[in-house]
Amino acid sequence: MKVAVVGATGMVGHVMLEVLAERKLPITELLLVASERSVGKEMEFEGKSYSIIGLETAVAAKPDIALFSAGGETSLEWAPKFAAVGTTVIDNSSAWRMDPSKKLIVPEINGDQLTAEDKIIANPNCSTIQMVLALAPLHKAYSIKRLIISTYQSITGTGVKAVAQLKDEAEGKPADMAYPHPIHKNALPHCDVFLENDYTKEEMKLVHETHKILGDDSLGITATAIRIPVVGGHSECVNIEFEKSFEIEDIRGLLDESPGVIVQDNPKTNTYPMPIYAEGKDEVFVGRIRRDTSHHNAINMWIVADNLRKGAATNTIQIAEYLMANKL
Repeated sequence: MKVAVVGATGMVGHVMLEVLAERKLPITELLLVASERSVGKEMEFEGKSYSIIGLETAVAAKPDIALFSAGGETSLEWAPKFAAVGTTVIDNSSAWRMDPSKKLIVPEINGDQLTAEDKIIANPNCSTIQMVLALAPLHKAYSIKRLIISTYQSITGTGVKAVAQLKDEAEGKPADMAYPHPIHKNALPHCDVFLENDYTKEEMKLVHETHKILGDDSLGITATAIRIPVVGGHSECVNIEFEKSFEIEDIRGLLDESPGVIVQDNPKTNTYPMPIYAEGKDEVFVGRIRRDTSHHNAINMWIVADNLRKGAATNTIQIAEYLMANKL
């Protein structure tokens, strides 16, 4: 199995390599791919040094799978070139997510949609992945009617520049600004760019991607995305209104049995998910599960996950594992 990591020098690229090493994929040849300014530099993977190559060289090598995390413009230009030589591209950008001809995949939910003909596969947005992993079994059992979402998102979702901004501000140094305002000791109700409807792109991703992954455009969804000075992962408060009645213990039971989900929900012992403990883990953690006292058929949940792991690198690699396991 010849695997290319496109965007290997970026933040998600580094995490992809960590996850590849941990999960022991049967890789016979690894290609580390980045922009021209990085070509020729050396990177290590499992004790071996690799020379970074450019995109043209990588296409010519015809890898079996290319794991993309190099931004939307790069994906739009280069994913079809890889696909044309027979490579299956798993893309972590927003470029292909809402393309009706492309699958948007969280393997635990809809991996069975994949076929050998799918040569460009979209990885959902990080905040969407962790949420739908918790929602999918509940939607199947109780038919979700409406979602009200508030996210509290790690600066790592923005990238290296944001991490540097927080570090410099915390140390009292002049910062190169990734955001239009300070992020240290602050909360910005501004993730990604504002759209004409006054929602941000991030907020609308939660709407459109959730519809596509759950296969139900009838769901009412509204979201507010907030950036907070946290490194470990994204947190989400989700209010869920169901069509059918339910018991809270049955909700907990369903989530407990769901692959990739860990329930942490005991207020008596102050047990609930937090990004400081989710960092470096592949699971999605769910807690503060309680009935909405203002609506009999609704609940509130708190959902936390490491956005660079399950929200990006791990989900991408799990798609690759599904393809390998099913010989697609």
